[in-house]
Amino acid sequence: VQLQASGGGLVQPGGSLRLSCAASGFTLDDYAIGWFRQAPGKEREGFSCIVIRDGNTFYADSVKGRFTISRDSAKNTVYLQMNNLKPEDTAVYYCAASSQIATAWLMVDYEYDYWGQGTLVTVSS
Repeated sequence: VQLQASGGGLVQPGGSLRLSCAASGFTLDDYAIGWFRQAPGKEREGFSCIVIRDGNTFYADSVKGRFTISRDSAKNTVYLQMNNLKPEDTAVYYCAASSQIATAWLMVDYEYDYWGQGTLVTVSS
């Protein structure tokens, strides 16, 4: 069972990146996938999730209108399109899978069963 997050990198303010979260060893259909991030010296923040089966999504105010979460069930992959990136978006980004679909939107990290290894996003000029 594995989640693989990828797509991070260095981008200028106002730029875009797309992160991927690919699952192997299990199907995402019965899970919600959340994206979390941890900036240097700060606590981990959960900011978006998607319920794979019905496509319902959640966004924290900090990313609403700039980030879009989506899924490709055929590829067992979730994507995070990040637009209009800001320096404060700099963090290590993690994806995680939760079987607690009804409460996944609360972004409580201990309710997430599987975690990817993280991918670094740096927003800087």
